[in-house]
Amino acid sequence: MQQLPSSQVLSELLPSVVFDLGQLFVDAGFELSLVGGPVRDLFLGRVSPDLDFTTSASPDETLATVAGWADATWEVGRDFGTIALRKGDDTIEVTTYRADAYDPSSRKPIVAFGDKLEDDLYRRDFTMNAMALRLPSLELVDPYNGARDLAAGQVRTPGAPSMSFSDDPLRMMRAARFASQLGVTVAEDVRAAMTEMANRIEIISAERVRDELIKLINGIDPRSGIDLLVDTGLADLVLPEVSALRLEMDEHHRHKDVYQHSLTVLEQAMEYETDVAGPVPGPDFVLRFAALMHDIGKPATRKFEPSGAVSFRHHDVVGAKQVKARMRALRFDNDTIKAVARLVELHMRFYGYGDAGWSDSAVRRYVHDAGDLLERLHRLTRSDVTTRNRKKAERLAFAYDDLETRIKEIGEQEEMAAVRPDLNGAQIMELLGIKPGPVVGRAYNFLLERRLDEGPTEPEAAEAALRAWWEQQPESQEG
Repeated sequence: MQQLPSSQVLSELLPSVVFDLGQLFVDAGFELSLVGGPVRDLFLGRVSPDLDFTTSASPDETLATVAGWADATWEVGRDFGTIALRKGDDTIEVTTYRADAYDPSSRKPIVAFGDKLEDDLYRRDFTMNAMALRLPSLELVDPYNGARDLAAGQVRTPGAPSMSFSDDPLRMMRAARFASQLGVTVAEDVRAAMTEMANRIEIISAERVRDELIKLINGIDPRSGIDLLVDTGLADLVLPEVSALRLEMDEHHRHKDVYQHSLTVLEQAMEYETDVAGPVPGPDFVLRFAALMHDIGKPATRKFEPSGAVSFRHHDVVGAKQVKARMRALRFDNDTIKAVARLVELHMRFYGYGDAGWSDSAVRRYVHDAGDLLERLHRLTRSDVTTRNRKKAERLAFAYDDLETRIKEIGEQEEMAAVRPDLNGAQIMELLGIKPGPVVGRAYNFLLERRLDEGPTEPEAAEAALRAWWEQQPESQEG
């Protein structure tokens, strides 16, 4: 961890609007400080895109102070002491010193404005976020040793962790997110409070939990964040399917640790992400979450066979249903749910290719079923190889190399990613003399299956096949 840059360097790093606003408040007789994440990020050697300020001025006094200077102001957060404003290209939030109290049954604070910067910092989530820079002097205010904790890579709370998490249980999720994003650990008293108070997370809205989870999964070290959720019991409430992956090993250790395997697959999937110019720019939540969740169907499908082997038949299909249910509960959007579930459903499709080989028809189906998820499916499938058997790993890698080569070769001959029947809906209705309805859909699916099996054919051959199919349908005999 770096030290706070010198005042001269800070003057160069921070946008001029920070100092202009500070001088404006000082001239009006008020205190103003840059606070929270932006100050923490300066210690980390980066400049935050967010500019958050705290002030001794009331919301009305803030509005009066920036009148004529700000290009626009918003009062949406006024009840919580926050005035938002825009100056040039910068959007800024200025919040009156607060000393919040919370209703134990809710995470909504009972707002009480304060008059001291130190009191405002005390109510913040973690010490590393409880630092401020007075403006325009750039004096560091760090009453709770946030710089020390940041340097030590530890998450601590300004006051007792139990009080902090009781006030706002979402902070427990945020601690795990910081472990992932910043590569830090949580102090033992913080971990103990998270464990003791895990059930408090249930009063938090699913949307807020979801947002923290996305940031955690997209961090630099999601394994540490997930481990923290599991170890403290938070995962039992927000991601119980992941906790359930810790299957009890039988005495002969006849199957691998599914939980650790899933975390390894997640880390390996991250290594397959590309830069912004590539097909899967990182961090890619869909790929990462599918990697974490790909085996969640195993606990429900585990079976000890008479031979002594352990099987997990259809865990891919079961897991896809489970991941849909969990993501719906967390209020994910439909497109993200469908994408993750589809990857979970397809992650076993490749296995067996190296032994038996696939026809061109099977390759077409693989590409068609993956659709626009194909590049992610490539990466998920490769990531799912965690065996320590070098020969087995090399054999699987070679087989998948061969599959990708065949996909490319067939793709050069036809647009597999957008496979369509040789006849469209209008042509089907005209040829068969039928109106729009379910029969058209059945005919379309018949032609699609034929297209996948045989590749593209001339319209005349497709028409002949459709007529032959139609003669076998009960509707063709009606009228």
